[in-house]
Amino acid sequence: MNQFKTAALLGLLSGILVTIGYLITGNSTGALLGLGLAAVTNFGSWFYSDKIALSAYKAQPVTQAQAPQLYATVERLARKADIPIPAVYVIPTQAANAFATGRDPEHAAVAVTQGIMQTLSAEELEGVLAHELSHIINRDTLTQAVAATVAGAIAFMAQMLQYSLWFGGPGRDDDNGPNPLALILTIFLAPAAATIVQLAISRTREFSADAGAAKLTGNPRALASALERLEATARQLPMQANPAFEPLLIVNALPKQMFKSLFSTHPSTEERIERLLTLEQEMGSSSGRVSFGL
Repeated sequence: MNQFKTAALLGLLSGILVTIGYLITGNSTGALLGLGLAAVTNFGSWFYSDKIALSAYKAQPVTQAQAPQLYATVERLARKADIPIPAVYVIPTQAANAFATGRDPEHAAVAVTQGIMQTLSAEELEGVLAHELSHIINRDTLTQAVAATVAGAIAFMAQMLQYSLWFGGPGRDDDNGPNPLALILTIFLAPAAATIVQLAISRTREFSADAGAAKLTGNPRALASALERLEATARQLPMQANPAFEPLLIVNALPKQMFKSLFSTHPSTEERIERLLTLEQEMGSSSGRVSFGL
């Protein structure tokens, strides 16, 4: 169901992009322009999204000798999941967070902050790493990169549409051209709609990764504990995050409040914890494996 929902949302993003392209020229040429731009941006995200994300967070590669416990946990989980061992990176910040990136399991990387390794217990960190490996297994890292680039293309095309209005607007010589009011609404609403759709995709994939991590470790409560701790830590020490890459993080760089949750890259931590504890009951896990306040 989540895969279908994700595909539908990606289709909606593409539809917005094609519509804006059509409105820019007032004919099918614009629609083709939208499709062409989507193809170019998706090609770039396919090959370079991992390098861009790692660079944005100043992540540094580490070897097994440099981070033996971290590397051993990633290696154990990867072997259990039957995927290639991803490259391991550490982000030099005391904020507690983590993310995975890469176009497929053969070209993947997992990055954790120095802060998360100091904040979480071994079981909690294992749950976080299993969550990130689940993103890799499900190819969420590619999906999120595609969503981000298409959303960025929509913002670019909306800006082009705005410029076109300054010079008379599309279809200005054709009485059957687009309605000027519709053009103005598109300029302002399309980027916002694209952002909401992009974030909805991210939230959908987070639930799937949580469930995948619980099954991979057999310990849903450890991840629930980690999420609760990370949420509290983020309130005290937010992570300086590039908004374009915030959907990659395991929790929001800065927890959102009230109506701002509409623009949150993640579902509420409370709902994620509730689902994990429900999954624990379904799996018959021992409730005493990790003790923390919920």
